[in-house]
Amino acid sequence: MITVMPGLPHPFQVIGTDAGGLASLPPAAVRLLCNAEAIAAPQRLLDSLPQWWSDQQHGDRPLPQLQASDRPDALIGWLRSQNAPVVILASGDPLWFGIGRRLLQAFPAETLHFHPAPCSMQLAFARIGRPWQDATWVSLHGRSPEALASALQNRPAALAVLTDPGQGGAAPVRQILRSSGLEASYAVWVCENLGHRDERVMRLASNAPLPPDLQPLLLVLLIAEDPPLPERLPLFGLEDGVFLQHSDRPGLMTKREVRLQLLADLELPADGVLWDLGAGTGSVGLEALRLRPRLQLLAIERRGGGAALIEANAKRLGVQPAAVLETDALTALSTDLPPSLACPDRVLLGGGGRDRVALLQMLLPRLNDGGIVVIPLATLEALADLRPVLDKAGLISRISQLQAWRGLPLGDGTRLAPMNPTLILQGTKSHQQIHDIVTLSSQSSPDRRA
Repeated sequence: MITVMPGLPHPFQVIGTDAGGLASLPPAAVRLLCNAEAIAAPQRLLDSLPQWWSDQQHGDRPLPQLQASDRPDALIGWLRSQNAPVVILASGDPLWFGIGRRLLQAFPAETLHFHPAPCSMQLAFARIGRPWQDATWVSLHGRSPEALASALQNRPAALAVLTDPGQGGAAPVRQILRSSGLEASYAVWVCENLGHRDERVMRLASNAPLPPDLQPLLLVLLIAEDPPLPERLPLFGLEDGVFLQHSDRPGLMTKREVRLQLLADLELPADGVLWDLGAGTGSVGLEALRLRPRLQLLAIERRGGGAALIEANAKRLGVQPAAVLETDALTALSTDLPPSLACPDRVLLGGGGRDRVALLQMLLPRLNDGGIVVIPLATLEALADLRPVLDKAGLISRISQLQAWRGLPLGDGTRLAPMNPTLILQGTKSHQQIHDIVTLSSQSSPDRRA
């Protein structure tokens, strides 16, 4: 029970309705409505209120004062003038993209009693028969489609998207899913007029066009599933959605644009040993094997289930790492590795965190002459920590920054949305290059004895 403090308005009962409207109100809501001194409701419900009131009343109590709620500002002004119990009828859950937010901005929470009906998100998951406690949602109403692209970077298990009729309804959802490289990783369900007689819920095939009679205002469900392997894979630059990922940390992988640059900076030899430290899903190392099948890949990932995930992705791509270890990289390098994998020709240092400096110091003496280490970084501070380690070890270092954009729908056109920039530190261990530099320097210097 909520006690209203002196000076505050009488409690407002905010009652959600489903598609059945007044006819499907539960008994408790009916009692509140019948005892109301005033009623606010959308016009579609106001039109049916007089007949409903007549059917409910067994006396001659007159119909309460009625007010349309379709214009929130006018509704707020009207509510401020009321000194008796008021019932406000709304759709679904008033606190989920409903009138509830606006009411809470205008009145103290203790003056508002909410009685929700099932919301569209709840109905949508009920229709496809899937639990929704792990679901997230994003609204495109009046918002840039980039909000959906950002949500997809986290690879949610289930995502509900409220479309905007002014931005093309379901079409931008399909376009963003495609531009993110995740079209094969999600089942797409479109849900129209949920709870109404003309309700329609259907799953769309990934390559099927949108139905021409699709409503512009609807809810789209994106349900993650293991992607089928495409019939044809490119030589390199696989879409992100090709790789299986950790269910508890979706989106934790090297994105396609960055992966392409790392593969280039590794300057992969035809033969040799490649270490992928902090391998994650294994995407970079496994792509390297597709390009250079004779490479010996040692993949190390400390996350629980990491080895099984990498091996599953390797099987999908038809490649075979020499070894996949599920352990901390520092621990792995402190033990005896198989002799054939003990000295790498190429190293991708993708993880490490606070241990990256120690890890780099440990691996550099083992790097073969002519070997290359490549380190993707997110911060300048990490670069400042790691480059001196390369310089002190006598490696030739190179720094670059990769900034990529992906196209997103914007009205009838396309805008470019930036991805997170990535710093890339490359170090080359080459005695020959150092010798050439020293020789060139001595030749160009004047002879002081002359």
